[in-house]
Amino acid sequence: MLTKPGEQSAGLPPSSVRIPMQVVAYTGSEPRPGIRALAVETPVNLVYGSVPHAVMMATPADLEDFAYGFSLTEGIIESAREIRSTRVEIGADGLRLHVELAPGRLREHLARKRAISGRTGCGVCGIEDLAELPCAEMREAPEVRVALSAIARALAGLDAEQVLGAETRAVHAAAWARLDGTLVAVREDVGRHNALDKLVGALMRTGFDAADGFLVITSRCSFEMVEKTARLGAAVIVAISAPTSLALERAEEHGITLCAIARSDTVTVFTGAERLVSGE
Repeated sequence: MLTKPGEQSAGLPPSSVRIPMQVVAYTGSEPRPGIRALAVETPVNLVYGSVPHAVMMATPADLEDFAYGFSLTEGIIESAREIRSTRVEIGADGLRLHVELAPGRLREHLARKRAISGRTGCGVCGIEDLAELPCAEMREAPEVRVALSAIARALAGLDAEQVLGAETRAVHAAAWARLDGTLVAVREDVGRHNALDKLVGALMRTGFDAADGFLVITSRCSFEMVEKTARLGAAVIVAISAPTSLALERAEEHGITLCAIARSDTVTVFTGAERLVSGE
């Protein structure tokens, strides 16, 4: 495993991602007092060159990964080398995630900056025209093959890696597995887009080639999730829930294999079935 979720909290204490809450649970008519862990959701303001760019509602863990992944999937950077440093500032109203870009990249970013304040993970909130819908640059689709048994192996191992999810039942997870189904990295967040961005950042920072494995997400597969997959350069995405129609269209355009409604014993392939093999 590359790193476990929540290990890189940019100086924040582990307790910052969960808080205990006194509750009363009922089994039939019998009350049962207890303690329940709640996933922390906090505003994270991404700031580039001292200029605020976006406010995301996120789980305050793996924020350096988030900075890298968000910057890539939003088209702000093209490679990890274009980020000089990241820094978290803790404020009374939330967190500020400062991202220092290479000078040339910062100038380009500020020249085309658009206001998307108040987003909650949606990939399109704040755009002003349909022509601004994000679309990753077309690239040659990797020629990889994934065995159905590898998908089952990744799904079977994912539950044990969703530490925050097991405690709170309130977060999404995104994972990357090698072609044999071995999980390498898992990230969790209250936002499904944020979880995937954190995973993207983790892979970027460690130099893994996303084409050497496949993605697994515990949420539905919307078109933004496919666009992030395309920017990362992965060829296969496996979703626990169903895809949307636009997600399928984008997957076909990018040559991405989209598997969904995935369980350990069944998976539905919506496009790109030629990459799947039934053997080991």
